[in-house]
Amino acid sequence: MPSTTIDVRPADSRFHTDIGWLDSRHSFSFGHHYDGANTGHGLLIVSNDDVVAPGGGFGTHGHRDMEIVTWVLEGELEHRDSTGTFGVIYPGLAQRMSAGHGIQHSEMNHSKTEPVHFVQMWVVPDTAGVEPGYQQLDVNDRLAEGGLQLVAAGDGRDGAIHIHQRNAAMWVGRLTEGEQAALPAAPFVHVFVARGEVALGDAALRTGDAVRLTAADALTITATTAAEVIVWESSQSVSR
Repeated sequence: MPSTTIDVRPADSRFHTDIGWLDSRHSFSFGHHYDGANTGHGLLIVSNDDVVAPGGGFGTHGHRDMEIVTWVLEGELEHRDSTGTFGVIYPGLAQRMSAGHGIQHSEMNHSKTEPVHFVQMWVVPDTAGVEPGYQQLDVNDRLAEGGLQLVAAGDGRDGAIHIHQRNAAMWVGRLTEGEQAALPAAPFVHVFVARGEVALGDAALRTGDAVRLTAADALTITATTAAEVIVWESSQSVSR
């Protein structure tokens, strides 16, 4: 078995987009920000840390053949799509949109007075051309139990949101100060510190930092302050 590789990516190393109504930090290549050596980790190819100003948002635009998971940290995000779906996403309400053979949608700040802060993540599906769809699930009660909680998975196990990618899963933890959580053991694991501070071995991680683990053993993170972390595991990587 190969030994675990730990690749720490500081928050300020991310690509940055600031266009007034949007302040976005990109963990991987996105839009005009491109680095051929930074196009994803495992099956996760987009992880955008977005703050949208009051009344702002992304107008109607299209996607296809992508599993898109949105996780709100603060505020409320309004979603509309061409399947007729309308919803308001708030902290603890996970949303998955399957773009499938093609979908149009918009994402707007639901508030005219407060910003909305969310992380949007894209995973390559294992099947192309599926029927576009949408699912959401309130996991606040689970998160209150502590540790990492399964939020999205390709096999839909443990009541998680279903994504069309059987080789990937997403976990979220709202950790109290001093709390420990075991990371999944998988060929590819991506840990994003959405807020707070955590320790992984000798690495001290702060808000916006990420760690990319390859050939990951079951390592443990410790919250050195109250923290919220988002973890993706993948059993394979995107074919290049």
